Amino acid sequence: VQLQASGGGSVQAGGSLRLSCGASGGTFRDYVITWFRQAPGKEREFVAAISRGGGTTNYADSVQGRFTISRDNAKNTVYLQMNSLKPEDAAVYYCAGQTTGSGVRDANQYTDWGQGTLVTVSS
Repeated sequence: VQLQASGGGSVQAGGSLRLSCGASGGTFRDYVITWFRQAPGKEREFVAAISRGGGTTNYADSVQGRFTISRDNAKNTVYLQMNSLKPEDAAVYYCAGQTTGSGVRDANQYTDWGQGTLVTVSS
């Protein structure tokens, strides 16, 4: 499946953004979709994941309670609502997909990646 992330931008601390991950070329509902992020000089890290049907979600501790992942399989899109943004949330955000459902927090388990969207947060 081909994935494309969008919705990044620049916000002040405490602000909100909603990222979108659109998919084409595959059976979207077969894929677990996950958001990762990578800040300059840091490794790519897990942010949030959502199961194929959307009934199960998984969050990094650092974003739990502030970010919400959701999906609309009819629109082949996954969303990441980010509230109460902090400067440490600034990064390039990537969406990724996999069909196994295993190791969802491990970037190495993903073969399908979007191009990334940049989020900057000013203090």
